Amino acid sequence: MQLLQPLRQLSDRVNQAAIVACVTCVLVMLGISFTAFIYKLVTGSSLSWTYSLARLFLPWIGFLSMTISLRYGEHVAMTLLVRSLPRILRTFSAALCLVIIAVFGILLLWYGWNYFTSANQIYMVSDQIQVSAKFTAIVVPISGAIILLHLVQGFDLLEHFIDDDALIDEYIGARNTEKRS
Repeated sequence: MQLLQPLRQLSDRVNQAAIVACVTCVLVMLGISFTAFIYKLVTGSSLSWTYSLARLFLPWIGFLSMTISLRYGEHVAMTLLVRSLPRILRTFSAALCLVIIAVFGILLLWYGWNYFTSANQIYMVSDQIQVSAKFTAIVVPISGAIILLHLVQGFDLLEHFIDDDALIDEYIGARNTEKRS
């Protein structure tokens, strides 16, 4: 378990970097859209490149937010069904879920890398702005690598492994120790 601790810390740092990257992408998109809005108000005409440039950030937001939600266990899960299972089946289903997530991460990494290396077209945002397809394609293998890194968190990625009874007892204990005025 000594080996997993540095990897878990790396997973947390990479997750924080992904959050910063997502927020930055959203802010850049909003900045581009706001620029187009102001330009339209001032001049009465539209900038042709703003929509095309802004939408290039959508794959980054989508793929990186997928890794962030995985890290916090906020992915789509059949929590009620899994919690109703006996403990042994719950453990098996959780392990199976982690294996499926690992396969998905490997596929994203493998096929995403091939997609990235073969992406040689240029997006013509405008006459002056040309963006390589590699800009959007690289996020696919990056997200696969982040998903695989987050797997070191183990069952913590799965929300149905939260012990509700322990959380309730902790909450009740905290409420009982508060001073009332």
